[in-house]
Amino acid sequence: MMRYELIVIGSGPAGRRAAIQAAKLGKSVLVVENRYRVGGVSVHTGTIPSKTLRETVLNLSGWRERGFYGRAYRVKKDIGGEDLNARLKMTLEHEIDVLEHQFTRNGVRTIEGTAQFRSPHEVQVTCPKGDIQLFEAERVLIAVGTIPYRPSTIPFNGTTIIDSDDMISEPRVPRSLAVIGAGVIGIEYATIFSALDVSVTLIEPRDSFLDFVDREIIEDFVHQLRDRGMSIRLGAKVDRVEVDGQGWAISVLEDGRRIRSEMLLYAAGRIGATAALGLENCGLEADSRGRLTVDPATLQTSVPHIYAAGDVIGFPSLASTSMEQGRIAACHAFDAPMPPAPAYFPYGIYAVPEISTVGLSEQEVREKGIPYECGIARFRETSRGHIMGMQSGMMKLIFALEDRRLLGVHIIGECATELIHIGQAVLNLGGTIDYFVENTFNYPTLAEAYKIAALDAWNRMPRCDDHYQSALDRALPELQRIASEGPKAAAA
Repeated sequence: MMRYELIVIGSGPAGRRAAIQAAKLGKSVLVVENRYRVGGVSVHTGTIPSKTLRETVLNLSGWRERGFYGRAYRVKKDIGGEDLNARLKMTLEHEIDVLEHQFTRNGVRTIEGTAQFRSPHEVQVTCPKGDIQLFEAERVLIAVGTIPYRPSTIPFNGTTIIDSDDMISEPRVPRSLAVIGAGVIGIEYATIFSALDVSVTLIEPRDSFLDFVDREIIEDFVHQLRDRGMSIRLGAKVDRVEVDGQGWAISVLEDGRRIRSEMLLYAAGRIGATAALGLENCGLEADSRGRLTVDPATLQTSVPHIYAAGDVIGFPSLASTSMEQGRIAACHAFDAPMPPAPAYFPYGIYAVPEISTVGLSEQEVREKGIPYECGIARFRETSRGHIMGMQSGMMKLIFALEDRRLLGVHIIGECATELIHIGQAVLNLGGTIDYFVENTFNYPTLAEAYKIAALDAWNRMPRCDDHYQSALDRALPELQRIASEGPKAAAA
């Protein structure tokens, strides 16, 4: 039985970062991956494939140029599944090659197979040909990610009634699409196919969606979706799903309405991929959604030498935060110093249009009772927006009135997930509105929206004059002293 100082189960963002971090600390590391190649959900069915699909659709459809050339503009007239799949395969192959090289360069060993605990320190791996290998681990990180939730009441068939994994394994362009679930995954796929002019119906049992995003941004988002013809059914619970004589899906709502679509995507949640881990053999227990509970500061489970990170521990379930969780877990496991985590991290939704947010929403600011003011910038107000033909997109900045600090940044539109990092830096460094007002931004850029939004807020902030008056009051004694020392001192 081979012994490793760290065994990582799963090679997604959390697993890879933990493995490489531990290796850089001089530890022996084994990564177990149940797929043919490394990468985890992020590379094979989640983050990378869905964003690649989005980019392919926007390029081939000519979506970004329609502001100039009209809604009928196309780069490629007939776009099919083979067009979507071509770029997908190239991107995933590159991602896997990079990851395999990183593991090799850092001396991380990988093995293909299904991992299962035999005891708190023993992990057995069942390889594809059926042979079993047993390993001893000083410490273990569980980073197995999630799988789509598939209720028994939905007649999945892999072609017309599918989950998000099926969407990637064999991309198709249907004439119509119904999406059940208005979470991040459902919203992304619904808007991606809407950009291809597929007739899309979004079905959500709640009366709202993406509740962690500022409501003004969501209102603008909903307006854009309805303006381009998407049907949004909020407060609509699906009673059952049927298949008609032509093989089309019929979503029957509780209120009796029936939504017929050539393809149905069920995207109402995901569950932790922990069922086959043998958690009972190591003293752990997953919740009803297959997720594990950890100490958020250290990522330790209730068994001190076993850690968990990534989507398997729940919110925020982002590739970016999962990477940091993996790094933190590895550092804590081997007593390496860890700098404190920043207070705020950005959230990106790769819908069409993009949405990105960091910090407090206006609703949260109100709940906290913080006096505030908002500033808005429309992308069409920037010269770069004109050049790009933008007709929509906005940035919202929220500032505290008492100390002028930035409280939140919320963006919808092209490049939102890139632009958000300026606001993230200012927010985590405790910056104020003065940074945006007084600094110079490249011209023409969409980043100028920060100055426009800041000036919009500054114009309405009642204490702006008081701020400069108080600064003058603080400086006045020094100015008077210099003046009393005569002309030479004043000139100096």
